[in-house]
Amino acid sequence: MKKKHVAVLLGGFSSERPVSLSSGKACADALENEGYQVTRVDVSRDVGSVLADLKPDVAFNALHGPFGEDGTIQGILEYLGIPYTHSGVLASALAMNKEQAKKVAKASGIPVAESKVVNRFAVQNKHPMKPPYVVKPVNEGSSFGVVIVHEGQSHPPQVIGSTEWQYGETVMVERYIHGRELTCAVMGDVALGVCEIIPTGHSFYDYDSKYVPGGSKHEIPAKISPNIYQKIQTLALKAHLAIGCRGVSRSDFRYDDRHSENGEVVWLEVNTQPGMTPTSLVPEIAAQAGHSFGDLLSWMVEDASCLR
Repeated sequence: MKKKHVAVLLGGFSSERPVSLSSGKACADALENEGYQVTRVDVSRDVGSVLADLKPDVAFNALHGPFGEDGTIQGILEYLGIPYTHSGVLASALAMNKEQAKKVAKASGIPVAESKVVNRFAVQNKHPMKPPYVVKPVNEGSSFGVVIVHEGQSHPPQVIGSTEWQYGETVMVERYIHGRELTCAVMGDVALGVCEIIPTGHSFYDYDSKYVPGGSKHEIPAKISPNIYQKIQTLALKAHLAIGCRGVSRSDFRYDDRHSENGEVVWLEVNTQPGMTPTSLVPEIAAQAGHSFGDLLSWMVEDASCLR
């Protein structure tokens, strides 16, 4: 039986282009090893005409950041009638907007941190909430632009109001949750394992922790009590379904167990385009559940569709 022709969409023009190039290369190489005919497409503004000429059976979306995971490329693929991987237009746009995604999660009974959305210049003059808190762009991924304001810090971070800031005029200010960084992948309608991310030499799971080899230690399965483990799996699947995700997603959590084992579990966000680099979490979590990298990608290709 002839294997499908897969166009792997990689690169693009967001701030996450380097990650997407790495993810895309890893996916394209693995899909070729699985016997698929693969065309690598470095996405630019003419991607619609490129794909219309190419006529692949499936588009494997390995893009990250705005345009790639916010519903835009998904809309182009719907218009062209090319089946694609990961989430559809609405879920992609919703998950990319941290404010709206939190509203949907909260309405579904998922615990989220207290937060507010403000203009970035409002943060410059006075603390928008009592420290500690986190300031993050509303529509960015890979921890770009995330600033942690620690307890006792007298002034808010000036970088957010400076000319160096390149992540939009609107930011989310969120109560800082102490504790451990946990993440859980969902594949279809099944929550896979829970992983603890332990940054090495970083105060939190920032860009370098995610993508630089040795930037973080991944403990799979996470060494937490069975009831917390199961709770995080349940919440990850609930978020995946509430936001309308398809294919593979990954939900991030904070778990504050300083005062008791049950502690506080807080959902942070769902990532509809998880990284697929050699140091990425989803391939590691899937491997622990018995899915090789090639098996995971093949499943995603066969799961691809329009109207997601």
